[in-house]
Amino acid sequence: MAFTTSTLAEKKNKVLFILGATGTGKTKLSINLSTYYPAEIINSDKIQVYKGLDIVTNKVLESERCSIPHHILGIIDDPEYDFTMNDFCKHVLESLDLIIGNGHLPIIVGGSNSYLRKLVEDPTIAFLSKYDCCFIWVDVSLPTLFKYVGKRVDEMVEGGMVDEIREYFVPGADNTKGIRRAIGVPELDSFFAIEKKSGIDDAIKEMILKKAIEETKQNTCILAKNQLSKIQNMTHMLESMVYKIDSTEVFEALLRGEDYKHLHQEIVIKPSKEIVKRFLEETTDEFGYEKYSNDNVKHASNGV
Repeated sequence: MAFTTSTLAEKKNKVLFILGATGTGKTKLSINLSTYYPAEIINSDKIQVYKGLDIVTNKVLESERCSIPHHILGIIDDPEYDFTMNDFCKHVLESLDLIIGNGHLPIIVGGSNSYLRKLVEDPTIAFLSKYDCCFIWVDVSLPTLFKYVGKRVDEMVEGGMVDEIREYFVPGADNTKGIRRAIGVPELDSFFAIEKKSGIDDAIKEMILKKAIEETKQNTCILAKNQLSKIQNMTHMLESMVYKIDSTEVFEALLRGEDYKHLHQEIVIKPSKEIVKRFLEETTDEFGYEKYSNDNVKHASNGV
């Protein structure tokens, strides 16, 4: 059974979006929701469309996908190919046709908000006129998110990020194109350029590596801040379709080394499931929500 909205004039197929800055747990939430509702996931991260660099791009592993079909993920072989907004929109529309044909709910998730905005605002696509949309925005306060980002980069380094990027190092390569735009790749260039050179003290090489890792953390934080700004701008256009979930408390518990899984269930998963349930049942705007920050964004309370 396909997820549709019935009106006297038309039927609109339903599409769920999950928004959030890098590191806020969007992918985890999308997979969790897909285990409750028949769904398939469409990636909207412009770097994750490329094959390779799974660690540095934080691509969800096959073993973590719970057999949920993922679309537009690791589909581009050429590391220098310029995957444009038009490419993205074309692939999304094709994926939507396939997913809806399967009778499943499409869940679009990722952090390339400029690409998402192109999709939903382009008048030649008329996305919001054709589809019934719901947007769940997972937010984490920036100070907390910055701390988590630093922790995550350290974990990526421990997991083999440096070795992974080394395989893509080409002296003089253009790091403004394709997968080499991924944060971590340009930052480590200076280290790989001198890594094999003799006559340079190992302590100096180690210092350059540490500096590159710190730059990776800083640039990821800058990315998160920019993504947040773009999401905030999008909410003014999307109006009542956006529901915001504040996951700061979950991440604070995680950073303290506490068991955060129960908090994540209560603060993020449970409200999100209810939002999707009501979205599918045409009761999204009823009870259990408060207005957040402006009249166009709703805040999902824990009591949902």
